[in-house]
Amino acid sequence: MTEALELIDRDYLTDPALLLDPYEFFRELRERGRVIASRAREDLLIVTGFQEALDVLNNPKDFSSAIAPGGPVAPLPFVPEGDDLTPQIEAHRDQIIAGDLLVALDDTRHANARAVLNRLFVPSRLKANEAYINELAETMVRDAVQSGGCEVIKGVAVPFVTLVIADLLGVPSEDREQFTNVIENAPPPGSIQAEGATTDVGPLEFMAGFFVRYLMERRAAPNGDVLSDLATATYPDGTLPDVIELVKLSTFLFGAGQDTSAKLLGNSMLYLTRMPDVQRQLREDPSLIPAFIEEVLRLEGSSKVTFRLARRDTNIGDLPVKAGTKVMIALAAANRDPARWENPDEFQLNRPKLREQLAFGRGGHVCSGAPLARVEIRIILEKFLKLTSNIAIDEAEHGSPADPALEYEASFIVRGLEKLNVKLTPAAN
Repeated sequence: MTEALELIDRDYLTDPALLLDPYEFFRELRERGRVIASRAREDLLIVTGFQEALDVLNNPKDFSSAIAPGGPVAPLPFVPEGDDLTPQIEAHRDQIIAGDLLVALDDTRHANARAVLNRLFVPSRLKANEAYINELAETMVRDAVQSGGCEVIKGVAVPFVTLVIADLLGVPSEDREQFTNVIENAPPPGSIQAEGATTDVGPLEFMAGFFVRYLMERRAAPNGDVLSDLATATYPDGTLPDVIELVKLSTFLFGAGQDTSAKLLGNSMLYLTRMPDVQRQLREDPSLIPAFIEEVLRLEGSSKVTFRLARRDTNIGDLPVKAGTKVMIALAAANRDPARWENPDEFQLNRPKLREQLAFGRGGHVCSGAPLARVEIRIILEKFLKLTSNIAIDEAEHGSPADPALEYEASFIVRGLEKLNVKLTPAAN
């Protein structure tokens, strides 16, 4: 009991050990309450139950997304007053960490932004992008197999997903290498820096300079490409967005989309190295790969938590929640909730209703890039499995496959490996 109390007294947001392996911590919390007050932070509730997480994610009326990117690290820039904090939130949004990013927007501003972004995900655009994904994945995986192995994260995953999004957005080919380089060297969202936990948007600022130029040029002289579609897009009421709003959308999709997808590929490859029998099943029946991806998302999703701010007095389950309360929705805990998932810590390829997992969120803020992520990861896993007879951990880099030495990024938001070296045995001709 003493050890358990010590564990739940620790601060998830700043404790490196918890950031690197949060699952036991979340289990301890859930056993004491599916919605529980943080013992380390006075104004923070932690949601660990699946249904309770779903209820909050599906209730934007009572829960603002304004603190979704930065969480409770910084105090609110205002003292909560009244029975509806929406006016205060909007008046101080520019003082909230990353409060103007897509994931932080509420109500009409969020609906307008999503309507514009959805123009990038029309079937014709995704079909054209999928052809590019196939070609790129084939080239990258063949090169890796011919080399006998690869470092998955920065060697394959980051450049692969960065180039995929660059193609979707229509970034000129001559600029794509610069985008890849800056993203490879960026700290993860919610990383612990020397001064404490921060949300770094440096890569977004770097890319913004490019997108301002792209969109200004296309708005002045549209030429029918993707960037022209984006530059001339209108909100549902017919008004034309300011270019800076389109820049924020483009750079956020670029930064957030590549980060979570790259981590998903790394986590998926790690699971393949652990389960030769599953590798065999997927090679024999590639139609099982989507289910494999969903189960990896459930067990090891790229996003561990997200945050909401109660803007009205409300409830989560039977627990009263006062306006101004910060809420951490532990997606990684909800996806292992035994009340929702049988044997939740086990990998089960045939688990029913896997698409109900919460790794991509739910409700109005469900990840807009989820369809693209599922497609790009499916395609590159198909290539890895088709072109190899075995994918194994590189023992020279990580030690014994039974207990490999692995390093995870010290981030309170995302779950991803620092590196993953694998050996690739070519498939027999």
